[in-house]
Amino acid sequence: MLPFVFLQPHSLSEQTLRHSGRDKAMSDTSRLFFALWPDDQTRQALARLDRVIPAKPCKRVLPHNLHVTLVFLGQVDAEIELVIKQSAAAISAQAFTLIFDCLSYWSRPRILCLSGRQAIPEAASALVSALAAIAAECGLQTDTRPYTPHITLARHARFLPDAQFEPIVWRAEAFCLVESCSEPDGVRYQVIQQWPFIKPSVNPL
Repeated sequence: MLPFVFLQPHSLSEQTLRHSGRDKAMSDTSRLFFALWPDDQTRQALARLDRVIPAKPCKRVLPHNLHVTLVFLGQVDAEIELVIKQSAAAISAQAFTLIFDCLSYWSRPRILCLSGRQAIPEAASALVSALAAIAAECGLQTDTRPYTPHITLARHARFLPDAQFEPIVWRAEAFCLVESCSEPDGVRYQVIQQWPFIKPSVNPL
């Protein structure tokens, strides 16, 4: 059976969209993105990859910040954030598995990341499409390039190290809305809300 994603859009008034546009540059906005968030076992496996990342000149991503971005939203005000949450709650999708078995160096953003050699699961592609549709309904621009799941391990990288590691098997059973928070010692990613793919069944009385 093919994965199914149902999206019940929430209509926005022109006034609301204009309000969002004005507020993007204001300090009361939040920098948001949709992501997959690892469970404890997956995060521990990712943390062990520190041994394959050079200590210098890279800046390693801290273990508590490791994630898989689905759709980056950018600066969002509180009103649009509420609409995004309501629309996200209407999504229903199947769980899927991502296998990250390749260490990649992306020269333009200068990052080291984990990627996968396997085809992207149809359920993952459908989820990303549904989340991008939410962003479009809210007047937010998103990346239009083909989606490539990856886990950023380090920034400011200059080369691809020769490393051996066990593939990371990521069983995705929920997605979340995350805020990028600036702190004195760097950036911290904070989960705002999470939605499971498989809704719990309700037993009849």
